[in-house]
Amino acid sequence: MKKFKIKSGDTVKVIAGDHKGSEGKVLQILKDKDRVVVEGVNMVSKHTKPSAANPQGGIVKKEAPLHVSNVALIENGEAVRVGYKVEGDKKVRVSRKSDKAI
Repeated sequence: MKKFKIKSGDTVKVIAGDHKGSEGKVLQILKDKDRVVVEGVNMVSKHTKPSAANPQGGIVKKEAPLHVSNVALIENGEAVRVGYKVEGDKKVRVSRKSDKAI
């Protein structure tokens, strides 16, 4: 099983690609495709057919996934790399920049 250092709910910054510099919260992680969905970033227009849930149909804006390597975790407004430390009997994520638990 793949292990990502980014979890859903984390605030991340896009560090590469068309949306470089954008920030948002991770909504979803797609482990099988190495991708994450970030709130308000990489918006695409999806054309939907009329259905019972949406009788009008039309064009819906939604977030498309980004590759996990193109995002970095934010700590104090800066992008940081993530490492792990064992504290007591727990394994915790730590910032490589400040060496503090996230």
